[in-house]
Amino acid sequence: MGLNSLAELGMRSTSDQLSVDSITLFVALLCACIVIGHLLEEYRWMNESITALFIGLCTGIVLLLTTGGKISHILLFSEELFFIYLLPPIIFNAGFQVKKKQFFRNFMTIILFGAIGTLISFSIISLGAIQLFKKLDIGFLEIGDYLAIGAIFSATDSVCTLQVLNQDETPLLYSLVFGEGVVNDATSVVLFNAIQRFDLSHFTSGIALQFAGNFLSLFFASTLLGVFIGLLSAYIMRKLYFGRHSTDREVALMIVMAYLSYIMAELFYLSGILTVFFCGIVMSHYTWHNVTESSRVTTKHTFATLSFVSEIFIFLYVGIDAWDIEKWRVVSDSPGTSVGVSSILLGLVLVGRAAFVFPLSFLSNLTKKSESDKIGFKQQIIIWWAGLMRGAVSVALAYNQFTMSGHTQLRGNAIMITSTITIVLFSTMVFGLMTKPLISLLLPPKPFSSMMSSSEPSSPKSFSVPLLANGHDPDIEGASHSTPAATNLRMFLTTPSHTIHHYWRKFDNAYMRPVFGGRGFVPHIAASLTEMNAPQLQ
Repeated sequence: MGLNSLAELGMRSTSDQLSVDSITLFVALLCACIVIGHLLEEYRWMNESITALFIGLCTGIVLLLTTGGKISHILLFSEELFFIYLLPPIIFNAGFQVKKKQFFRNFMTIILFGAIGTLISFSIISLGAIQLFKKLDIGFLEIGDYLAIGAIFSATDSVCTLQVLNQDETPLLYSLVFGEGVVNDATSVVLFNAIQRFDLSHFTSGIALQFAGNFLSLFFASTLLGVFIGLLSAYIMRKLYFGRHSTDREVALMIVMAYLSYIMAELFYLSGILTVFFCGIVMSHYTWHNVTESSRVTTKHTFATLSFVSEIFIFLYVGIDAWDIEKWRVVSDSPGTSVGVSSILLGLVLVGRAAFVFPLSFLSNLTKKSESDKIGFKQQIIIWWAGLMRGAVSVALAYNQFTMSGHTQLRGNAIMITSTITIVLFSTMVFGLMTKPLISLLLPPKPFSSMMSSSEPSSPKSFSVPLLANGHDPDIEGASHSTPAATNLRMFLTTPSHTIHHYWRKFDNAYMRPVFGGRGFVPHIAASLTEMNAPQLQ
């Protein structure tokens, strides 16, 4: 018995050592991605996402060669790791750093692209897959699988797209692609979850209405939960005033409550992406102004750093996992079928994207009076192109639908996994690399561009250029606006976004900020008592 115990202990020690080796190698690769990304900072066609993918691919090849084809990845894919730990910091930071005024000024266009456009793309990809896959021998797929394929490949990669675009050079494009990317991911995940909840083998009009109702309820409930958690954090910070004793508690509470919003959404089977995104917006509007100045700087950089590391981690993992020999071995007897499926899906992605970008841009332009607010044809081409990239959300949803704990031996499922990885790699590497040159060709940078900044930061991203300049000062809370107050229905119909913003500002100043705080409604505290009593270095 003693020898058996020693043997078991030795086995556990060996297993633990392998885990430590894998984690050490992965962390070392993360460091390499950051260093190489810094060295390539001035290389306009490269970004951290593509760098991490490339390093991941090279690492996978080295592992295959050094182990004789026995090991192809360092870490096994985990949905929990992606959806619970890596995705929340990225989405929250997107909401926390956003310029609220400019985001909501384009809100209707963003919803058109992110929600309605995703539904159009979802329909085209699903129907196209149903019709075209019948000509290929890929195995049996149910109607739910085809609908899941539509949701999987409707999810654009907002992470890579935002790294490719530069808000200094293309503020309008950045605003639209940024907003669409977040709403698109949320819509795709909500669609995917709704598909898995319903029995679609007997699809009727009643099930269709129930499906639509479930989708809308998830959408709005997730948004309201995020707003509630954000307001609760602002109220706690304002009333209890943690900063008078320690800024550590302020920072810790903001981080924990931000994560709480995502976990509560998952607990109630809502969309954690939408919840944490709107929680980030609310916390940047109210909570961030209720803490000390040092806590503002700390939280801003903490959230940005967590988001940055999570992005690099995801793309590095996708690059390494692309060489998973288990799935490629299953489809090795029919490479032509796998290539055919990938080509069909890529073509459907191209068509589905074009089917809503150009028509919805036309509809959006009909509501714009100013030429500077309209989306030009060249900008529409760039929006269409930049949204062609697929990323980690598509990979995670594909693993959820077509594998069991990351493994599958079914030929049809393996083909869908390998096709998803192929499209993610191709779209990110090819479309990602060509986005910068395309922007430079269609919209060359102006030689003389003025950069405006406010005297005091009004949001965590006030240190950078606004999302949408258009000749206005960036998101200065409470600043005077050129848009006059809407006094009749005609004013509302001609400038709905400006009118709604005007009335929201009046309501916010009169009722919300006195309760939840915000810029101009809290005393300016430079530091906590602990920091004031700390010894000064001479």
